[in-house]
Amino acid sequence: MNTAIITLSETGAAVARRLAAKLGGCDIYLHECAQALAGETSFPAVVPLTEEIFGSYRNLIYIAPCGVVVRAIAPLVCHKLSDPAVVVLDVGARWAVSLLSGHEGGANDLALAVGNALHAEPVISTTTEAEKSVIVGIGCRRGTPADTLVAVIHEGLAMAGVSLQEVRYVASAQLKSDEAGLLDACARLGIPLRFIAEDAIRACTRDFDTSSFVSNNVNLPAVAEPSALLAGTKTSCILNKTIIRGATIAIARENCW
Repeated sequence: MNTAIITLSETGAAVARRLAAKLGGCDIYLHECAQALAGETSFPAVVPLTEEIFGSYRNLIYIAPCGVVVRAIAPLVCHKLSDPAVVVLDVGARWAVSLLSGHEGGANDLALAVGNALHAEPVISTTTEAEKSVIVGIGCRRGTPADTLVAVIHEGLAMAGVSLQEVRYVASAQLKSDEAGLLDACARLGIPLRFIAEDAIRACTRDFDTSSFVSNNVNLPAVAEPSALLAGTKTSCILNKTIIRGATIAIARENCW
């Protein structure tokens, strides 16, 4: 991924290693107060390190306070088309903030990838993305073709009376993170795909239709509706669980105002 992960503590180091294992292709930089393992690089101060590596990576992920990162990158920022994507993750792995080069530079996508890897909430403030308020939840059998899922999403949106341009995420359960048809369908549609942790779905207290089939097969009460509801903020369903072409779709809207 041509990605560097930089952190300032032992706690951050543990998070960095988990993240690197999930994303692959990452170099880890640890502040000298943490114990570096083989293949990791130790550094004494974040500002000179950032100056050294800023132009060497496409993606920089800091596990550190936002203020520290802002001060480190501020003198180096040049242009949104040339600066690296910068994402900031807290040491509790709760929030993945797209800080720099969000849209053009890929930090929005990177924040989502970090969020999916660690079940963190992606924080994306790009206006064109923040205006979108629709989340499409999808459940499907293993091996469902991308063509089918593209058609399902289009038909479901038509039933809900919303356009593709309003969709912020497609969402599904984490167990679908390697579902080729779903990944391909979202890539074709140009919609980010967010995965919801199974434990979060099981713990969800929102009102949604359960499925004995899903419960018996993947030990979840449902997939489409809770995924749509949990992938956003202040969500409510505008299309309840619906079966289309053998797949399940549910659509939620964020009510942020």
